[in-house]
Amino acid sequence: MRSFDAIIIGAGQAGPALAGRLSDAGLSVAIIERHHVGGTCVNTGCRPTKALVASAYAVHTARRGADYGFSVSGPIDVDMKAVAARADRIIRDGRAGNESWLFGMANVELIRGHARFDSSGVVTVDGERLTAPRIFINVGGRAVVPDMPGADQVPMLTNTDIVALDTLPRHLVVIGGSYIGLEFAQMYRRFGAEVTIVERMDRLIAREDPDVSDAVRQILEAEGITVRTGADCIGFARSGDDVEVRVDCAEDAQPVVASHVLVAVGRRPNTDGLGLEAAGVAVDARGYITVDDRLETSVPGIWALGDCNGRGAFTHTAYNDFEIVAANLLDGEDRRVSQRLPGYALYIDPPLARVGMTDAEAARSGRRLLHSKRPMSRVGRALEKGETQGFMKVVADADTRRILGAAILGTSGDEAIHGILDMMNADQPVDQLRWAVPIHPTVSELIPTLLLDLQPWTGEA
Repeated sequence: MRSFDAIIIGAGQAGPALAGRLSDAGLSVAIIERHHVGGTCVNTGCRPTKALVASAYAVHTARRGADYGFSVSGPIDVDMKAVAARADRIIRDGRAGNESWLFGMANVELIRGHARFDSSGVVTVDGERLTAPRIFINVGGRAVVPDMPGADQVPMLTNTDIVALDTLPRHLVVIGGSYIGLEFAQMYRRFGAEVTIVERMDRLIAREDPDVSDAVRQILEAEGITVRTGADCIGFARSGDDVEVRVDCAEDAQPVVASHVLVAVGRRPNTDGLGLEAAGVAVDARGYITVDDRLETSVPGIWALGDCNGRGAFTHTAYNDFEIVAANLLDGEDRRVSQRLPGYALYIDPPLARVGMTDAEAARSGRRLLHSKRPMSRVGRALEKGETQGFMKVVADADTRRILGAAILGTSGDEAIHGILDMMNADQPVDQLRWAVPIHPTVSELIPTLLLDLQPWTGEA
């Protein structure tokens, strides 16, 4: 049996960074990875999908050339093999960078293989037993394949599969009208595929406010995407080389015939097969590892970071998990997950950026509220770019004058939202912006005006 000061299971966003901090502190570290270094973000998530979004945006802009005073002769020809190759290069560069970083760390050994607990302090990797007083689980998650009629009888793509696709679907049906599904739906429509979104709920991205959901639907439908919400009878059947997708239980309802089906109905943690029961590590009903506010599991000396702990499903929250654990273990701090502001983005075009409470959550909080909303058509930078879809809005506490939450659905919203996120992190009242002199022309320059225009609000749309 080999001994280390720390074992890290999984080399996603939190794992390598934590290995670096532990190495700098003079500790010996084994970091175990059964697949690709870099996790979801580098290999099947952020990097390849945003590369594909960028390609789709370029195609869309070229088709809109007349709006900007130029023309492209003939139809836009999309070379999907070249598009996929570009995304693959970005994946491989990111993966290689992470591996080089790990190999350059003193006292850190990257071990390839599947890790499984023998006990709370012992992990086996392909027959070799390792032990350490501190063990960190960073195993991420994967797509859920739904238990729907006929689902096991037809070919289906997940997000992992579709980022490697180098052909253009004739008709892509996306099962699931939430964040991952909407990004792929829009990009493939822009590449030239017919696209249908099938969502069981009554509206897209149901966790968002209705005005956000409605606006996103309008944006997608304006590009020719068919949206089928309230699909309460989803099922699948073979039809030659195609797939018939049933969305309605009515006797005479016609199925949607797809050449490709993408399943994007949620994710599950990669905690099965780890032998957590042998270590005594508790999980919830969905398989997520139960952690406290400092990310320690039910077993002292074992922590869980990233998607597998159910406390965030984003690259930035996984990295923040690393920061919390490292600060508490190595810097003598007392940082907690509950101090983290929830912020994220949906990378359709224009992007949706969110931080803090939705309007609905704020209305249920019982506070006296202030609210402000402004269409992107009143943002100079959006007008100049010819991208005026969407709006920005913010809700605040009327008594403390602190921001409770905000949404920006509009061009550069994923960048501009950080002005609001930073104010919330700094716990500053909106009045602090009275003397702000923002850069012109930017999308962010409208945020001070938006905040200083806050009006009493009852919580009604």
